Amino acid sequence: MSEEKTFEQMLEDSLVSIHRGEIITGTVIGVNEDEIYVNIGYKSDGVLPKSEYSNYPSVKLLEEVKEGDEIRAKVLKVNDGDGQVLLTYKRPQADEGLKKVEELYKSKEEITAKVNLVLGGGLVVIVHEVRVFIPASLISDSYVTDLQAYKDQEITFVITEYNTRKNRIIGNCRTLIEAKKNEHRDEIFGQFKVGDILDGTVKNITDYGAFVNVNGVDGLAHISELSWGRVKTPKDVVKVGDVVKVKVINVNADKKKISLSMKFDDENPWNIAEDKYAIGNVVNGKVARMTDFGAFIELEIGVDALLHVSQISVKHVEKPQDVLNVGDIIEAKITEFDLEQKKISLSIKALELEKQPTEEASTEEAPTEELPVEELSAEEDVVEDASADSEGTKTEEV
Repeated sequence: MSEEKTFEQMLEDSLVSIHRGEIITGTVIGVNEDEIYVNIGYKSDGVLPKSEYSNYPSVKLLEEVKEGDEIRAKVLKVNDGDGQVLLTYKRPQADEGLKKVEELYKSKEEITAKVNLVLGGGLVVIVHEVRVFIPASLISDSYVTDLQAYKDQEITFVITEYNTRKNRIIGNCRTLIEAKKNEHRDEIFGQFKVGDILDGTVKNITDYGAFVNVNGVDGLAHISELSWGRVKTPKDVVKVGDVVKVKVINVNADKKKISLSMKFDDENPWNIAEDKYAIGNVVNGKVARMTDFGAFIELEIGVDALLHVSQISVKHVEKPQDVLNVGDIIEAKITEFDLEQKKISLSIKALELEKQPTEEASTEEAPTEELPVEELSAEEDVVEDASADSEGTKTEEV
């Protein structure tokens, strides 16, 4: 005769059995700001903490779920220590989300999501409960200085790297930005013509020049095009953020390059140099740099002249450095001017030679006075008499 089951045994049999890692479906029976309580048909209810519901710390459970909702969750612990079953909602969602994210990666579909976390090296966004990392270098097509500006903002990107083994899923905004710019680049480049004078903003500075953004396109102003004068480094002329006026000097639509200049023809000092620095003019200038064969003298910004070592002084000079220093102000004479080659030659020696005859004349002794003819004849008679006496004396002695 079979034993009759007690009520407790029948109740136990009516309950489902669960184990860790199992995916179950339950009904929400209670919710507060921090937890969701779920009837899972087990002897204990399931508890779903806020941190296991979503990766977004700002999520509001009271707005997300309500009593009576069905929820699919994964068992983390059969007994959480308080006799309840610990559940997670976000993890099974992430498992399913990985498949969706993989599809997005393969299709290169654009994704728009809110920034969940700002890190030192980039941004974290959540896509189907999957964390996607966007490095700082891939946020924009230009350097990003303030990542905090993206906090809680929506951004659009594509997934360009998907590697679940390394837990590495990378998003990329820059690819989309560059692609959209390229769509309109031909149209944009058609707007530029050589000779156009436009306003632009300095975006980047290198050793060889400055990149200036003009109408959404970055053009290069080479170091030689930043000033009519000699430029040691572009940073001496411009800084990032400066709004500058530039002239388009070359457009290469095929290579998508624009060459710019900050040198304007009406400011060219050589326009009036022919009269200002005519041969024979005496000018003042500053020693700008020196070589073994001479010194380069800056007459004004953009106009340099050569003072050859042989023209530094009337005295022999071995090297310019022996008598000159960079920064010295000198006075010299223009001895050669070539407008076509933009060459001017100077001479200090020429000035010294011009002054020499006057100085020598002032130091010469006064010439001896010529004697009158009568006096000269008398002197000659005296000399002849003296000579005769001398000869007579000698004869007598003999």
